[in-house]
Amino acid sequence: MSRWREIWDWSRSIIIAVVLALLIRLFLFEVFVVEGRSMYPTLVESERLMVNKLVYRFDEPTYGDIVVFEFEPGRDFIKRVIAKEGDIVEIVDGQVYINNNVFREPYLLPDMDGYDFGPAEVPPGSLFLLGDYRQNSMDSRDPRVGFVSEESLKGRAFFIFWPPWEARTINPKVD
Repeated sequence: MSRWREIWDWSRSIIIAVVLALLIRLFLFEVFVVEGRSMYPTLVESERLMVNKLVYRFDEPTYGDIVVFEFEPGRDFIKRVIAKEGDIVEIVDGQVYINNNVFREPYLLPDMDGYDFGPAEVPPGSLFLLGDYRQNSMDSRDPRVGFVSEESLKGRAFFIFWPPWEARTINPKVD
């Protein structure tokens, strides 16, 4: 009888662990893989990062947040929050202006110039998102993406854990 008791104890422990892992993945955190170079140099292709799925239930996105959103079913994008609802965004020769003020972006490479956008007002409930590597990013400048609904956000990236020698927190705050 003690053998069956031991099997039951192990089975119960495994079931509880699986249920907890599923609940954590469903409601709290999710792992995403960086695909492509659109967030270079901040994020590098094939890095794995943790995304906080709960944060936007209690807080709103802020300027500089690196977010994951569902672009289309089964396809997620990772981009940076540049402008929020009601902001007027304009890009002149690569320089971003929010409400006629220069938007500081210390994470960009020095050769991010040569493109224009707007001016355009970010609609209610939406965000204007850009990749950090602007020459290779399908983001809010592209009509296929456009302004991104806050409802499509999956969460905010906060930690890179793979490869382990590159593990670091992501500090999205900008000036």
